[in-house]
Amino acid sequence: MDLPELVGSLVALRPLSEEHIADLLEAARDRSSYAYTTVPDGRRAMEEYVLGLIAARKNGETIPLAQICRRSESCVGVTRFLNIRVEPPGRSPYAVEIGGTWLAGAAQRTGINVDAKLQLLRHAFETWRRASFGTGSRLGRAARRAGSEIRPCTPSSARIGRRCAR
Repeated sequence: MDLPELVGSLVALRPLSEEHIADLLEAARDRSSYAYTTVPDGRRAMEEYVLGLIAARKNGETIPLAQICRRSESCVGVTRFLNIRVEPPGRSPYAVEIGGTWLAGAAQRTGINVDAKLQLLRHAFETWRRASFGTGSRLGRAARRAGSEIRPCTPSSARIGRRCAR
């Protein structure tokens, strides 16, 4: 499943492709902020990462998106829709999770992540019915800046520490 380009004021989200590998290698060069995020290190690892996400998209497992800085037109990171829930199989999703995000150090704290989350949430709520975030408090801050209210989805998800955007 592919999406149209999602365009915000700071970032454009485009389907991830092999064309983004060179920019992603540059984006991943400064590794000082990746203590809690898995980011491919080196050309071979980046190629395997991108090709793996493209294969997962073809299998309907995820929708990986390149984060393109609108000012520089360079790819500064990746984000995605994952845990795509469909009922019955073969129909459009009714819910997705937003996650798998990483950004170049230089793109962090610039508003790009907040703008990307806003575009993802807008698309999810306008096209599907529901979206959730599958990560910890760092993403929660970006989601709140994008205008989301963060609260537990269900009693069972609250017990395991998952949160949902509403």
